[in-house]
Amino acid sequence: MTDWLGMSAGPRMPRPEIRERVLARAAERRPRARWPLAVAAGLLVLAGGGWWSWSTMRRLGAERSRLEVALAAYQDTLSLLRSPETRVLAIPVSTDGWVGHVTIFADAKTHRWLVACNGLAPNAPRQAYQLWFLTGSTARPAAVMRMDHDVPMVMTLDVPPEAGRVTGLAMSVEPRAGSTAPTGALVFRVEL
Repeated sequence: MTDWLGMSAGPRMPRPEIRERVLARAAERRPRARWPLAVAAGLLVLAGGGWWSWSTMRRLGAERSRLEVALAAYQDTLSLLRSPETRVLAIPVSTDGWVGHVTIFADAKTHRWLVACNGLAPNAPRQAYQLWFLTGSTARPAAVMRMDHDVPMVMTLDVPPEAGRVTGLAMSVEPRAGSTAPTGALVFRVEL
């Protein structure tokens, strides 16, 4: 109805170069913004690095604490060994056909002893070696040494003040929990 007024235009084909340009632009892929992916990757790397740093610091802190304790023990042992008041006793022993020795470093000034046992037979089940401080005519318990394997054992003993003057040391085979007085086979007895 509007044709008679000349107001309607008939369909026309676009020029070929315009049509090709429009179709080429529609087919063209527009580049996406890649910054969100880079930010996500950066956050992931940051979180992983933070977790690795935290776990490494925690592990190194525990290792440092362990090494500090070991160093303090070594320094304590060295001070006992280097003391001019330290007396060294080497005692050969034989246990269940095994030939070994017990070495005692006794510091008269600090009343501390370092006892090293090598070559002793492992204990039978429910048994242990027990050290005794000899004070005159009595034996006072010093330490129970459970030797389950054929490995050297080193221990530090403090002579209790109530022990009085220690005149010797003995070792016997006792029940695993220890005894209040020697009851088992005597391994050695030495006077100072």
